[in-house]
Amino acid sequence: MGSKNILLVEDNPKDEALALRVLRKHNIGHEIAVARDGAEAIEYLLGRGATSDTPLPQLVLLDMKLPKLDGLEVLSRIRANERTRSLAVVMFTSSKEETDIAASYRLGANSYVRKPVDFVEFADAVRQLGLYWLVLNEPSPPAGQS
Repeated sequence: MGSKNILLVEDNPKDEALALRVLRKHNIGHEIAVARDGAEAIEYLLGRGATSDTPLPQLVLLDMKLPKLDGLEVLSRIRANERTRSLAVVMFTSSKEETDIAASYRLGANSYVRKPVDFVEFADAVRQLGLYWLVLNEPSPPAGQS
């Protein structure tokens, strides 16, 4: 997991565009992949083409309310798979529901961050998340290594 890659799972085109703009402006992440629904996220991480040699992202920014599979189902599948179990997953969502927060942590989210409505605050939240998880945080070694 030496590469500083991000998987952004976001179905709102405006939130996607702003997040990508901020991450690229601040040179956060070598590669930023985007999945626009839960099924695309699972395919990217665990799909047919994914092998033990396929590099995983260092960070998954995961929206809660997604088409096809919601964020909680995606998180559950990430944690159920040996290869992806230790990925850093941040729930980045507009949901303020306590049940969503509790379920996210129960299923193994590393963090739960509410998307700010304000443009500047949203941009700053994305910047801070990227810097923390890709620069300051030491990631878990890949499965099978210790």
